[in-house]
Amino acid sequence: SVDVLEGEAILNTARKYNRKVQIGTQRRSTPHLIDAKERVIDKGLLGKISHVEMCCYYHMRKNGNPPVAPVPDFLDYEMWTGPAPLRPYDGLPHGSWWRTFMEYGNGITGDMCVHMFDAVRWLLQLKWPKRVSATGGIYVQKGGKSNIADTQTAIFEYDELNCVWQHRAWGTPADPDYPWAFIIYGDKGTLKGSVMKYEFIPVGNGDRIVKDVVYEREEFPEDLNEPRIELHTAPATRRHMLNLLSAIENDQLPVADIEEGHISTASCILANLSMQLNRPLAYDPQKRICMDDPEATQLLRRPYRTPWQHPYIR
Repeated sequence: SVDVLEGEAILNTARKYNRKVQIGTQRRSTPHLIDAKERVIDKGLLGKISHVEMCCYYHMRKNGNPPVAPVPDFLDYEMWTGPAPLRPYDGLPHGSWWRTFMEYGNGITGDMCVHMFDAVRWLLQLKWPKRVSATGGIYVQKGGKSNIADTQTAIFEYDELNCVWQHRAWGTPADPDYPWAFIIYGDKGTLKGSVMKYEFIPVGNGDRIVKDVVYEREEFPEDLNEPRIELHTAPATRRHMLNLLSAIENDQLPVADIEEGHISTASCILANLSMQLNRPLAYDPQKRICMDDPEATQLLRRPYRTPWQHPYIR
């Protein structure tokens, strides 16, 4: 969803018609992270967990300045744009160009934080944060048309636990081995995780645990011929799809059920709203309001372009 109440509408519809919806947060189906959950988290090797850091330092903010051009005959630009504001056409929006505009998405926080935050919530069995706050903006890359933040810090608050997000679309990563990652800190050890590996570092002289990404080249050689495939994510994607099919067959919720996806997505949207309003926000998922903040509550639903109608009805 692009706004919080779109997510509520999707969740309501899925539950009303008993439809199984799997969100594409594939870290829940990533073999080496499942191993980390079983060998480290579930066995209590971290001890008391009271701090989490998440990050993305990819230079993924496409920021060109192409000229306005005629819409090609093969593209229905009105339909492609849908309920979003109609930007002047300046080239095919497919690929990464659309991701650099807040009209269509939720910036790097909504694009990349959602995956790591969802992984952390899954590992630690967290639900809605009590409060969300964020700061950031376009601090460095001021040229070009992109209007998403190139720098942002967000805090998702739980009881005696803060989950802190940081992204920069410039400079170098804090740890080159973990440019897009989470780090979970406990009083007995630390767990670092990414799409490529995980590491458990114990306090003192205990044994480290390290596991790299699982590839399935031999078992599924067709992966090697798939155009534009990310081989390191293929096993997770495969398990994610199989999990959905199993959920449909057995009338169970999938591992990345729509409710879980909504919590992670909406929390990232709230971080963007907090950055915009320059104050913390506390969302009430039962009342579907930002508590004691009518202005923020109004921003939970974006305005739709005519004739599109927002799916959420209070």
